Amino acid sequence: MEREPMTPAGHARLKEELARLKAEMPKISEEIGTAADHGDLKENAEYHAAREKQGMVVARMTDIEDQLARAEVIDPAQLGGDRVKFGAIVELEDVDSGKSVTYSIVGRAETDVGAGKISVTSPVAKALIGREPGDEVRVKTPGGLRTYEVVDVGWLEG
Repeated sequence: MEREPMTPAGHARLKEELARLKAEMPKISEEIGTAADHGDLKENAEYHAAREKQGMVVARMTDIEDQLARAEVIDPAQLGGDRVKFGAIVELEDVDSGKSVTYSIVGRAETDVGAGKISVTSPVAKALIGREPGDEVRVKTPGGLRTYEVVDVGWLEG
């Protein structure tokens, strides 16, 4: 089983989601029972919808349990230095456009590109690992080849 890096905050969010889903299961079972009481199951849309919902919740719970089992919780607050690694907050400047962008390097389960959180396994993060302020990095992106300069490296809080 391959371990996956994860921040304490990401680990806590997954545990909260799992607890919420487990608490939802009795309600879903009740919905299935109520719908089944309405008769013919072949044409009972409520029953089929409740069963489908139950299947999706169980699948998500299984996925979360797998992620938690493989999690290697790393507290970025205990890290430091100028080199980019898991848990770093990296400020970059696009060399061509001069635009600045900031990414937090997190585990796959915590990825949220819209919030600037990129997976440690993403092409951008892979190109940044081991770099330090002043280094230039060339990254192949969906928009083409980009060159970034590492401006600053900070650290996520636990």
